[in-house]
Amino acid sequence: MKKIIIRIALVVVILLVVAVVAVFLSLNSIVKKGVETVGPQLTQVKITLGSANISPLSGSGQLSDLFVGNPEGFKTPSAIKLGDIKVAVDVGSVLTDTITVNSVKITAPEITFEGGLGGNNISKILDNVTAATASDKPATKTDTKEPATKSAGKKFIVKDLVIEGAKLHVSLTGLGGKEMTLPLPPLHLTDIGTKSNGVTAGELVKQTLTPLLASVTDVVKSGITNIGKGVGNVGKEAGSQVNKAAEGLKGLFKK
Repeated sequence: MKKIIIRIALVVVILLVVAVVAVFLSLNSIVKKGVETVGPQLTQVKITLGSANISPLSGSGQLSDLFVGNPEGFKTPSAIKLGDIKVAVDVGSVLTDTITVNSVKITAPEITFEGGLGGNNISKILDNVTAATASDKPATKTDTKEPATKSAGKKFIVKDLVIEGAKLHVSLTGLGGKEMTLPLPPLHLTDIGTKSNGVTAGELVKQTLTPLLASVTDVVKSGITNIGKGVGNVGKEAGSQVNKAAEGLKGLFKK
């Protein structure tokens, strides 16, 4: 009887080891599917990932060709395109409830700002994420309705995130189709989710997109000001239109 119990225990252990190995070997496909499934649910736009190549031993690797589409009603081909994303994941955390990402480095992304006084594509995506994460908050004692139950998804801690070499393509309505490409200053975020023992995928996107949007706003306002300086010979009407757009953008993202 004792030998049978030992054999059963060995079989269970072997099955567990096989399961763990299978998870690590399929890590890349899990990441790709997760991005392309959860991403659109949060943002309400098309999201695709070209490939994921993360070492199951070191946790280091690269994500390539992340495409974030535009909300309905916008005409530019994309909102965000990320060609090269280097990541370093704590391998030991992959099988826990909270995945720790030691570093994320995004190099030379292309971001498109489309819109004007009535709104823009980036803030619309952020609004969608905010709405999607509203039910992530725990219910209070005064709540009369049960919160919408969500699958017990993974939480995330991101210790270091850098975006550098970004290009901002600006397509403004009300300026005669005027377009421009501007550099974005580097963005460095640290310790996302560390104080709260992890954040949901939605909160992670929100905490990344919010400061990025603020940076985009500053650059767009500065770019419009420079355009305004160059329209002196175009006429009073055009100059007035530029100035109106610049003033409107100052409060465009204030919540």
